[in-house]
Amino acid sequence: MRRARPSSPPAPLRRGRPAPRRARPVLLLAGLLVAGCQDQNLFQQKRLDTYAASRIWPDGTSARPLPEGAVAQGDLARDAALAAPPEVTPALLGLGRDRYDVFCSPCHGYDGDGHGMIVQRGFPPPPSYHSERLRAAPASHFVDVITRGYGVMYAYAARVPPAERWAVAAYIRALQLSHHATLAEAPEAAGRLR
Repeated sequence: MRRARPSSPPAPLRRGRPAPRRARPVLLLAGLLVAGCQDQNLFQQKRLDTYAASRIWPDGTSARPLPEGAVAQGDLARDAALAAPPEVTPALLGLGRDRYDVFCSPCHGYDGDGHGMIVQRGFPPPPSYHSERLRAAPASHFVDVITRGYGVMYAYAARVPPAERWAVAAYIRALQLSHHATLAEAPEAAGRLR
């Protein structure tokens, strides 16, 4: 069986009593402010459309350039992570191969020749990693392309963290080296090829 809660005594009722005198000026001030907002037309303020002409600025445009030295949030941390390449280890190459197979091989192909699956479906082919231009490019070029995109390739910065971008760049270098390796560079492979 439930117990009845003790009820609090009812508050005294104010029937027909006017508001206290000290509250009247506050209400009057609030009423004047609301009326003033309508007079100043704060509900429909003037604004400048994007890229519209403006007489406010000397150059005549409404679009303003960023202040000198402005940095987007997170850019300094990202740039610090992209500045120094890590040491190339078998674990880094393994991670690079895994990330390359997931994100790069659909376009660039598993061997980096630029004939991935989407190219076979009619999309334009990306450049081969084995071209002279890309073989001469520094590893930071590949990291930058992954970060910002290039041509029709969109940026993968949101999908691939900076450390993994360096791993992909290291794996691309390994693909390039393996494609152009000679027996003089790998004498232990001579016996296996015969």
